[in-house]
Amino acid sequence: MSISTLSASSNANLPKVNDHLEISEDLIRRFDSLGPRYTSYPTADRFHTDFTEASYIQYLQQRNQSNNKPPLSLYIHIPFCASLCYYCACNKVITKDRSKSAIYLNYLAQELKLVKQYLTEREVVSQLHLGGGTPTFLSDEEMRGLMAMLREHFDFAEDAEISIEIDPRTVTTQTLQLLAELGFNRTSLGVQDFDEQVQVAVHRIQPYSMVEQSINQSRAVGFQSINFDLIYGLPKQSLESFGRTLDQVIALSPARIALYNYAHLPTRFKPQRRINEADLPSAEQRLQIFLMSLRRLLAEGYVYIGLDHFAKPDDSLALAVKDKSLHRNFQGYTTRADCDLVALGLSSIGKIGASYVQNLRTLDEYYAALDAGHLPVEKGFHLSHDDLLRREIIMDLMCCTTLNIADIEAKYQISFAEYFHDELERARFYADEGLLDLNDASVSVTSKGRMFVRAFSMIFDHYLSRQSGAKYSKLI
Repeated sequence: MSISTLSASSNANLPKVNDHLEISEDLIRRFDSLGPRYTSYPTADRFHTDFTEASYIQYLQQRNQSNNKPPLSLYIHIPFCASLCYYCACNKVITKDRSKSAIYLNYLAQELKLVKQYLTEREVVSQLHLGGGTPTFLSDEEMRGLMAMLREHFDFAEDAEISIEIDPRTVTTQTLQLLAELGFNRTSLGVQDFDEQVQVAVHRIQPYSMVEQSINQSRAVGFQSINFDLIYGLPKQSLESFGRTLDQVIALSPARIALYNYAHLPTRFKPQRRINEADLPSAEQRLQIFLMSLRRLLAEGYVYIGLDHFAKPDDSLALAVKDKSLHRNFQGYTTRADCDLVALGLSSIGKIGASYVQNLRTLDEYYAALDAGHLPVEKGFHLSHDDLLRREIIMDLMCCTTLNIADIEAKYQISFAEYFHDELERARFYADEGLLDLNDASVSVTSKGRMFVRAFSMIFDHYLSRQSGAKYSKLI
């Protein structure tokens, strides 16, 4: 039966589905406010320009000299896109000039060379992600060159997670075959919505047959995991139309699904000004689309990972939820232990030791810094003892991991009850609602509270009351 035929009661508490999740529409209505997504703490809007190239170099040197290094992860930002998607909030460069990517790769090589001046040991990479933009904007030869450059400087673990975002409108069987040969084992597709009217409204035309072909080809060449990004709240969407999209998504059977809530911020993201606001679904329609999608995915056997992420029961993310080994970083949920992250390319964000670093955001600035022999650092953040403490708590809450108070007290040399007296007072509000379980030994998220982890994390965010100028998305 098509999901579009299912009813969505506006008042009923939805039944318990999955052993790990309870859904209450009433609670969602009451607690769905605005807040950060906590891919980091402190969040990126707190980064500042007092963190300089010299700061970054200091942290790179500290890692190089450490005898107890955390695992290493790499992120490469490829900013180019051949066409503009109106909803997109990523840092990208729209161009059909394919020669620009060759220039960019030369500068990436310069940046990596500068980084390696301070990371002199040959290290093993446990995770690599190519994001964008559109990484498959690169030609096959350029992709070979990029991976050869990375392997020249780093070894890759046998079980390394090597992922790339692809555009089904431009990727070919030959390119997918090449990616598999180069070691890529995970791919992510921006599906968003299969409805033709919605695709026209957001300027991203990719029929179901095109995506199906990319999926079949990806599986044929040996990709271990295929991920879909979906967006609800786009123009022209309805409960019925998105139900049909879900039918098609489920038929393609991706291993992971991210179901994002569209944040319409046209004053901040210029491409969104091309979207007709009158075509956007109402807040009530968005809620019903979300609830319907949640019910359907759970009914189809997907496991709720957290926030807006779902995975098949045998996927490593679902297994990590089960054994409490889930982690979170700038790419979202991951099974990898807390890693240092070297990020290369325009606007990319890295994490080394007790710091975050972000690169310059325009090509001219990025190129000029490297031409002058400087790492292209725009800003960053030095984490204090308090930041590290709160980061551990927030990331544990985001992953629904129970906070063992004795362990935290021993690690950070604090009295939890005294240090977080005000926070625990605020948390009791959620505990009274059955969303958190608070006792002298632990803080844990209940099955009823798993959808509200961002709200719980906000309690422990020391910076949230200070104005940053950031506009956050709805929690759900």
